[in-house]
Amino acid sequence: MSFQWEQSFTEIQQSEIEILQAYQVTSEFYQEVKYREDFEGHCQWYAETAERHQQELHKMRGDINVFGWFLRGRGTN
Repeated sequence: MSFQWEQSFTEIQQSEIEILQAYQVTSEFYQEVKYREDFEGHCQWYAETAERHQQELHKMRGDINVFGWFLRGRGTN
């Protein structure tokens, strides 16, 4: 013996399950998008920092070695 309310209850449960599944997929998608944007931002920052450090190193290599002047006066004792 089947009741009419059992059928509508099952349909409601299926509808709610589909809604929750859609929400979960949507949530995971936006988490992935945020992760990729954050990673891209980090990569951009890293590249800019590395470039700046390369420029600073090049500039430092062209500077006068003042510390070497102090060590030149010392012998190898």
